[in-house]
This record gives sequence, structure tokens and C-alpha cells, in this order.
Amino acid sequence: MLLSLLISAFTLAASDGEGLPLKTPKSVGMSSERLAKIDHVVQRGISAGGYPGAAVVVGRRGAAVWEKGFGRLSWEKTSPWVSTDRTIYDLASLTKVVGTTSALMVLYDEGKIHLDDPVSRYIPEFSGGEKDRVTLRMLLEHRSGLPAGRDLWRIAHTPEEARAAVISTPLVCEPGRCYEYSDLGADMLGFVVEAASGERLDQFVTERVFTPLGMSDTFFRPADSLKARIAPTETNSPRGYSLQGEVHDENAYALGGIAGHAGLFSSAADLAVFAQMMLNGGQYNGTRVFADSTVALFTTRAAGTRALGWDTCGGSGSCGKYLGADAYGHTGFTGTSLWLDPDRDMFVILLTNRVHDARAKRPAKVIADVRADLADAAALAVTDYGDGMLEMPASFRADKAVDWNRPERHARKHVVSKAKKKAAVSSSTTRGKASAARPSASKSKASRSKSTTSKKTAR
Repeated sequence: MLLSLLISAFTLAASDGEGLPLKTPKSVGMSSERLAKIDHVVQRGISAGGYPGAAVVVGRRGAAVWEKGFGRLSWEKTSPWVSTDRTIYDLASLTKVVGTTSALMVLYDEGKIHLDDPVSRYIPEFSGGEKDRVTLRMLLEHRSGLPAGRDLWRIAHTPEEARAAVISTPLVCEPGRCYEYSDLGADMLGFVVEAASGERLDQFVTERVFTPLGMSDTFFRPADSLKARIAPTETNSPRGYSLQGEVHDENAYALGGIAGHAGLFSSAADLAVFAQMMLNGGQYNGTRVFADSTVALFTTRAAGTRALGWDTCGGSGSCGKYLGADAYGHTGFTGTSLWLDPDRDMFVILLTNRVHDARAKRPAKVIADVRADLADAAALAVTDYGDGMLEMPASFRADKAVDWNRPERHARKHVVSKAKKKAAVSSSTTRGKASAARPSASKSKASRSKSTTSKKTAR
């Protein structure tokens, strides 16, 4: 309890500086009592061994209302405590939306790209056969026909070789007719940004998005001087050493640490500013980054649950079950997520490093439940949406912790094993009874077998 109060006090003090202003839940139509469920859920994930620490920000109506750090950067007792404004996390696939899609939105506003342009217009090497039909829109919707990925880190020795490998990857299905969530597609979009802007992806998005918003802790390839503030990831990587301050994704590393699908690092406080800018229709604190029509276009569901770059909430998964019909967001493999609900004028950010030497047997299940619980708790805390507050569930996913540390498949195997044994005993008994009742059955079978053999020999 004392630790929670100290963390809250630190958060309040930190929020007096740069970043999103902090307001009380009540002042923005939220219940602090219900929001407190977030603390319980996130701490459950730490106690279960799913991740050593986490940074959480829930914002509504232009302010942060629940902004806290939990646990430490690593499992070491001497590791620094997590804070929302100082701790930096590897965002993994949040790079696709915060970085790559944002850069494309700027270029779209400037008329330097068009969504139905063929990719070959910007990357001539990406051509021939069905590739000539692939458009930027298809890449953004993951309908290009490109596979999910390939082991670039095994086949490429330089970023240039990795780039060439991405471009030369064959399609696995007809463009526009199939859905395949593809890191390679996001990488192609990164190449398009560079071709259309004349700048490297990291330089362009920093100059046009992060710097104007004051997101000083958001970047690719963080400086060595920031290492102590960065949450570590892999402890046993293929690179032969533990990772801290280097992109976790091996293919992004093969591409030089700057890739369309991964490589971006950021803090929860920086992402809160970005999220509020999106909810504001592309502008924040007097600075316009995107046209409001562009924000609406890129965040509206277009194919399946996918918008353009962004995903949308289908009432399940990492966005929980209560966010609005227009909610959009994304997740990252390292244990990150960002969800925005325009209907409630609310966003929910969770940053963890669940890939760092997790103690839980199934850390992916832990983070999946915690993400969904976090979104649910935030939505259920809103007091002035629709017909009033929704009923709180008796328990959350984190309370049940289903399959976190006692894999369900083991239980099923045990049950099936017992069932098979019982069936075998029953079958054996039945056969015995049948044999006793029909002693001539085996003779009859042998006779039929002999007759069949004779016929085969005759043919």
C-alpha cells in the first residue's frame, strides 16, 4: 500500500512538467475506485512472473487520469523502478502505427503518396507478375499477398542484403484476395516512406511527428547514454548476448535497427501525447501533425478488423470487450499495446518487457489477459458514457489466471489419458464378453481371410 502511494506521488510530481496534464478521474467523468482495478490486474501479472514491470497511462478528455509505473526494469532487486516518463521500452510492432503509418499519413497529406498507387512506383525492384498489382493500401491492410515474414537475420549479412531479401520475397497468395499479417509488408511501407520523402524512415518521422509533439524519448536506435533507462528484453538472443537498448526483433536488427515493422523505442508519457494528438484529430497543443480527415481515414475499419496500418477492436482480444465500435489500436510482441476509443475520448497504454526472462510458463497468455483487463477496467470506469456505468464483472481475467502457469494442454492430456484408459478397459471387457458369447467368430474371420487369400492368388 505504501509503495503504491509513493508511486502515485511520484507520478503526480512528474506530470507537472512536460507531457500530458494530469487530472483527477472525477473531473473527466471516470471512477477512481474502478480505475484502481488496473493496479490489481497489472500487479497480478508481475506476481505471476509474466513481466518484471510495466508502465500504464489511461487518458481521457485531454488529460492523463491514471499514470503509473509498476515493478522494475528487470527481475534484479537492484534494478530501477519503472516510471511512465523515464522508462523507455522497445515498442516492437507498435512501430508499425506510431512510426511507419504516421510517416505515411504525413506524406498522404502532402500528396506525395496515393493509397492506390502500385508499390512498384516507389520501389521499382518490387515488380513482375502479381507484384505489379500490389498497392500501398493492400500493404496497409495486410492484403498484399506477402508472407508474414522470413528469417532475414539468417540469410543477410548487411542491412542492404536484408532490404533486398524483403523486396525479392515471393507473394504467397493473390493480392487483395487474402489476409496475412505481414512484417514484410510493413517493411515495404518503410521503404516507400524513404523513397517518397528522400529521407531515412527514422529521420523523417522524428522531424515530422515526434519532435513537433515534444516526444523526446521516442526514437530508433537509442543512444548508449540512455541504456540505464531502457527496459531489457532478450537474455539469450541469437546475437550471443543480452539485449538492452538494442531492438529485440532479429529481422529489424538485420535491417540496421530501423525497420517499418519494429525498432522504435518510447516511454508511456511520450505515447500519451501521441495518443491524445490522434484523439484530437491530428493536432496537439497548437501543433497539427495530420489532417483530421486523414486520421479518420486511416483509423476506420477497411478490411476485416484492419484499418490502414491500425487494427480495430472487434470486441475481444487485447482491446477487451467494452471499448467502442470506433476503437482502434495495436499491440507489440515485447508486451506493449495502445488502444484509443474516440467514442469515449479515451486511450489506454500498456508497456512491458514480457520477453525478458519471464518466470511464468506462458507469458504470452499473461500479457494477453492483462491487456484485455486493462482496456475493460478503463472502459468500465467511465461514468458518463451512454446510459451510465456498466456493471463490473465479479472477476477479471487476471483474477482467474487461466492457463498462466498450469498450461491447459497438460490438463487436457491428463483428462484424455484417463478417458482413453477407461475406454480401453471398457472395450477389453466388451470384447471378452463378445468372444465368450460368439466362440465361432474368430474361426469365421479366419475362414473369410483364407478365402480372400485364395482369390488373390488366383488373380
